Amino acid sequence: MKKPALAMVDSNDAAHWQAVAQEAGWQTIVPGGAASDPIDTRVLAVASAVRGAIQSGGVDPGHIYLAGRGDSAALVFYVISRLPDLFAAGIAIGGSPEAALATGRIYTVNFSNCPVLWVTGNDADEAMAQKLKGAGMWMEWRSAPETKNADVFSWLAARTRDPFPLDVDCETDSPTFASCFWLTPGKFDVSESNDVLPRTLVATATPAALDLGAFGYRPDDPGPGVLISHLPEKYAGPLKLGDRITALDGHPIADAHEYQAMMARASEEPHAVAMVQRGKVRTRVETRILVPHHDFVPTARVEGKYEPGQKQILIISRSVTEMRVSIPEAWTGASLLWNGLALERIDKAGCVLLKVDKELLHAGACP
Repeated sequence: MKKPALAMVDSNDAAHWQAVAQEAGWQTIVPGGAASDPIDTRVLAVASAVRGAIQSGGVDPGHIYLAGRGDSAALVFYVISRLPDLFAAGIAIGGSPEAALATGRIYTVNFSNCPVLWVTGNDADEAMAQKLKGAGMWMEWRSAPETKNADVFSWLAARTRDPFPLDVDCETDSPTFASCFWLTPGKFDVSESNDVLPRTLVATATPAALDLGAFGYRPDDPGPGVLISHLPEKYAGPLKLGDRITALDGHPIADAHEYQAMMARASEEPHAVAMVQRGKVRTRVETRILVPHHDFVPTARVEGKYEPGQKQILIISRSVTEMRVSIPEAWTGASLLWNGLALERIDKAGCVLLKVDKELLHAGACP
């Protein structure tokens, strides 16, 4: 019998999630790769592990849920934004989505069929959750002290992945991550714009950072200061795991939230002095504040709807010149419209290839 499964974003956390899943009688899916791999490489590793588990026949493809906690919680948001049609829902325990938002690749429409439950012990995180919901992301926040494992599994189990939802909507900046349930864009052209479909990138100002290397810290750590919980492989900076940044330019840092607020307010790149505590030793470290500058990245977006009453498949796209449309048996006999133009009647289930050729829209069988 096929069972629901938790697909983890971090293989280093396998023991925790396996114990939790066993309690519920669920399976676990552990991706390959390492935490030091590029982030999109890690996403592809998760996708490969999930698809392998489905092919093996041991898990229910309609009930696979993405899971991460602590420093890996942000990856739950990032992976779903990259793979919006692979999971039924996601669970993030602790941590913060801020690192995912900072990538500039979190599109709210990609959560339309895959919501996230974010559980933290800091009530201040509810404000960020409300901000993301206000931007259009489907997510919920709950307080950790009031949420038990049974509540989490109940919330997840209520979500089912439908391979052919009546409404789909996805945005991406890469053809590698362009799958959207029954729509799969294959070629992009930014000149094929469509003002009907605006960008859904979460509007967030990426905070500044100290020029001390790519260190990681726990956003929910109570302090004092900022606890260094992750350093990349071959890190050559002045920090070590377990260090705490306790002050900046003479101003004490109470906890990670205060540090984040300080970086969010920074608009210039002055030199600065950080106080680093290692055990009982405090050291002054000369550094500077780095303020990020992001270039505009064009994206493509597809929106599809099947209307059973009218027997119509309606597709709207932006910057897409070719895409595959998978048609289930129940939709045969429907008419197909792309960007307002009627293309053809669908007489059989299968794959239809749509393309723009010499400014004309065409539909035909997939090769």
